[in-house]
Amino acid sequence: MIVRAKAPLRIGLAGGGTDVSPYSDLYGGAILNTTLGMYALASIEPLSNGKIELYAADKGELLEMKASDHLPIDGQLDLLKGVYNRVIKEFALEPLSFRLTTYVDSPFGSGLGTSSTVTVAILGAFAEWLNLPLGEYDIAHLAYQIEREDLAMAGGKQDQFAATFGGFNFMEFFEENKVVVNPLRIKSSVVNELQFNLLLYHTGTSRLSSKIIEKQVVNFQAKEDTALEAAHRLKEQAFMMKKALIQGKLDEIGEILDYGWNFKKQTAKGITNPLIDEIYEAAKNSGATGGKISGAGGGGYMILYAPANARFKVMKTLQMFGGSLRSFNFENKGLTTWRY
Repeated sequence: MIVRAKAPLRIGLAGGGTDVSPYSDLYGGAILNTTLGMYALASIEPLSNGKIELYAADKGELLEMKASDHLPIDGQLDLLKGVYNRVIKEFALEPLSFRLTTYVDSPFGSGLGTSSTVTVAILGAFAEWLNLPLGEYDIAHLAYQIEREDLAMAGGKQDQFAATFGGFNFMEFFEENKVVVNPLRIKSSVVNELQFNLLLYHTGTSRLSSKIIEKQVVNFQAKEDTALEAAHRLKEQAFMMKKALIQGKLDEIGEILDYGWNFKKQTAKGITNPLIDEIYEAAKNSGATGGKISGAGGGGYMILYAPANARFKVMKTLQMFGGSLRSFNFENKGLTTWRY
């Protein structure tokens, strides 16, 4: 028997950063995101030799160790170990023997929520294998606890819920880690046009998102005026984006993205850099009406909105920067698990 799981990566369209504590705890956050047909995959093969084998196929990293009720968190495949450790502890299980293989369709540090999505996929595979009583909110919340509490990885809350639920979602974040996921009903013609007009461009660089998020946390804790006001505007942006998508006002999408990007850069240093600024301005000069860096910032993917067939001129302009365009489809399904 083999157990498999897949969870979709995501792009944030509005509100990015307002899901980060302590901002979400103090003021409440709001995010609008959607998932893509790009995935984190996890497979579990039960073993009977008393060993645990962990293999991150995309990284080429392999670990083998004796089955134990707690694996050491030492910088080697800690996400994989962290999920296992929490599952054993949470459900009071005896040590398990298995081979866990993971693969992600996008490199870590790309801004598409890779770390959280692979955590959700692994957790989903364990839930399928062991018949764990976990619903969607349970899996997303447990994945958040594994990353933010058990592994002390800085970050927000949206990625785990996007990967678990899938589709277009308007998410609200409150104190005590309360999250409400509101699936959006958007006309298919609007979704198709949005997909046609959006470009997903990899800058050719990556970054450690936790470093940028740590700076945001410091600013929020200190109640730094510029960062707080920017976060308030980003929360407002999420409501603006929700209204535009539901009402099919696609001409407003680029301007709303641009509005948010200008404030996003004010929440912490390192979100942008000269290369990102140059790419963004060149894209706008070629017909894009707005865009943003995906995720925390500093590198990885950018999304750019290019309406009225401007995408072709923008695509040509982007070629001069040495990055790469990535074709994509929106994905409506969230975490999926099965056994064979």
